[in-house]
Amino acid sequence: MGPLPGTPHPPGAIMDSYAPNLSDLLEREPLPASGIACDDVDYEADGVAYRGYRARPAGAGRHPGVLVVHDWLGVTDYVRMRCDMLARLGYSAFAADVFGADVRPTPQGAAAVAGRFYQDRALWRKRLVEAFDQLRTDASVDATRTAAIGYCFGGSSVLELARTGADVDAVVSFHGGLLTGSEGEAEKITAKLLVLHGAADPVAPDEDVLAFENDLRTAPSVDWQVIAYANAMHAFTLPDADAPEHGAQFQATAERRSWTAMKTFLAEVFATRA
Repeated sequence: MGPLPGTPHPPGAIMDSYAPNLSDLLEREPLPASGIACDDVDYEADGVAYRGYRARPAGAGRHPGVLVVHDWLGVTDYVRMRCDMLARLGYSAFAADVFGADVRPTPQGAAAVAGRFYQDRALWRKRLVEAFDQLRTDASVDATRTAAIGYCFGGSSVLELARTGADVDAVVSFHGGLLTGSEGEAEKITAKLLVLHGAADPVAPDEDVLAFENDLRTAPSVDWQVIAYANAMHAFTLPDADAPEHGAQFQATAERRSWTAMKTFLAEVFATRA
């Protein structure tokens, strides 16, 4: 395993000690000759301390910025690895810490921690906006080209960020819960949306998908798409997910296809912003 949450990574360091199943995913994106740089990022907003993670192409220069929002376990090696993959693609990626620097839930306690935000969407959105501001002010980020992606809880999170009207170009949800907003709220969305969904995900059943789509249909200006992957359950991109009795299981095909869909989507959106 890589370093535990809270272990500092000096600027210029490259994470090279992920578990084999994470390393296998990371190595799909070749390391550029110039390398990448990564480090933990301590930040504070409204009196709350956070610890996120940053990965970007090595050297000077500004790059399209991608906010990456964690699942209900917080900032783990999984989200760090995804940031590293994005850095290898030429993006400056920042893993938000929605929970706070001193909150790293166990699998047994994660539902309660994440549930606090589902019950208080104002707080949830506030923390997401604060993390997005942190991304935009990073010296390696071109603030005119930004995106937000997230997994599970993070997938729901980035859709919440979009509903704030945040000036983000693209939002990608991987197996997130699909919530609707208050009446007329969808009209605030300026981001282009890509929802990558498991067709057998009990966390977002068919009725939730339809309600989500119908909510977006009330705002014809919003550019959105939903892609469903056959037989894919919740958490289909997480290599450690193996609880089909609870509706959560890794599926290699859906993981690979969803990452490719995200790459194509971001390339298209950022090309129009160049």
